Amino acid sequence: MCFGTFDKLHPGHLSYLKQARKYGDCLLVVVGRDKNVFRIKGKLPKENEKTRLKNVQKVKFVDKAILGQLRDKFKVVKKHQPDVICLGYDQKVDTEKLKDFFSGRIVRLKPYKEEIYKSTLMSISD
Repeated sequence: MCFGTFDKLHPGHLSYLKQARKYGDCLLVVVGRDKNVFRIKGKLPKENEKTRLKNVQKVKFVDKAILGQLRDKFKVVKKHQPDVICLGYDQKVDTEKLKDFFSGRIVRLKPYKEEIYKSTLMSISD
């Protein structure tokens, strides 16, 4: 299982998803809700949550993509109980709280050309 906003899906996102796929038989991707992205990042994504979800669902090595929860962001982990949770190199997650109900493995993935592909550095015109 992995998580992200996946706004304007780019090679850095694909690298993250490919890395995550190597840690299990099935890759479940949780796409962040617009309201949660705004709460965390202070701005809305350029693409709405339905568009971002559809784009992730089209990635051939993603087995299933779903929208995250609006209130309890850990509810999806409790429900699906993955063996492994893959986190991006820059994702801020309370791993101690996660360990309260998740006994699987937590893996930090490597960046992919961070100086080029980090979403906050990109200026893509629509």
